[in-house]
Amino acid sequence: MIVMTGVREVPGFARARLISAVCLGLMCATLTGCGDGDSSEAGASSAPASTAEFSPSTAQATLPPDPTPTVTEPPTTEAEDPFTESPEDETALDGEEDASALWGTEYSGTAEISVDIYDFCSADGSRRLADSQSYSMDGTLNLGSPRSGGDETESNPFSLLFAAGDPSEAGAVSFWSSAVSTTSGQDLAGNPRDPQVLLTYWEMGWSEGELDARLTDPHTQEAVALNLFNWSSPVVACRSDLGQLPGGYPHALDVGTTFEGLLDSSTASLTAEGVSTDSLIEFHIEFEGTSW
Repeated sequence: MIVMTGVREVPGFARARLISAVCLGLMCATLTGCGDGDSSEAGASSAPASTAEFSPSTAQATLPPDPTPTVTEPPTTEAEDPFTESPEDETALDGEEDASALWGTEYSGTAEISVDIYDFCSADGSRRLADSQSYSMDGTLNLGSPRSGGDETESNPFSLLFAAGDPSEAGAVSFWSSAVSTTSGQDLAGNPRDPQVLLTYWEMGWSEGELDARLTDPHTQEAVALNLFNWSSPVVACRSDLGQLPGGYPHALDVGTTFEGLLDSSTASLTAEGVSTDSLIEFHIEFEGTSW
């Protein structure tokens, strides 16, 4: 009973082997007790046989290790980065390439204009405010490819022409980003030269639908001023009581005039502010237009 109780506490697979070993021992003891009294002869004849036939070997008592599962590694390949930009994407993100999509676009709309008129008719000859007016005019905006003249090309993302009102009408305004002027085919020394000369008036930037433009050279020295604000002039300076000249007198716009706001292929929402080179005109323009 003591032996069997001990066997029950051994795990199942070892319990069977232990029971077999105990039974073998009991059998050997019985055989030895029933011999003819020659214990040495019986032990010599029976022990080796029983050991060879019934004793479990150490190799049998040791369980083989569990087989180790073989894991096959999948072939390593470089995964494509879904966020890597292709050359086409890089081209699309370039601001200059995007601007080319606007070449040939024309917008029409309304320009709301506020203007302050100054003169120098005070007693001490200082500049003074003479008049202020607000009005609206039909406006157009045309974008084209950068202009070229001679061996130069406009550095802006596109050429720009904005006009509000008729050019000869009082209150009309015009912006030119560049122009090509014709000169003599010879320089002062008589050497031949390209008769076409590129004149750039504005420095412009355009990115993500926003225009930022600034007038940098009115080209008044070359007498080719094209950025103008027309306004009536008195028949006699400082004598408004004598009437105004018919139509408008062109005032060249000065360096620092700005033109900025939202501009894309379908709409234009732009604001312009500036002053004339003679300091007689200050203006503010709000232009809203759609492409057609």
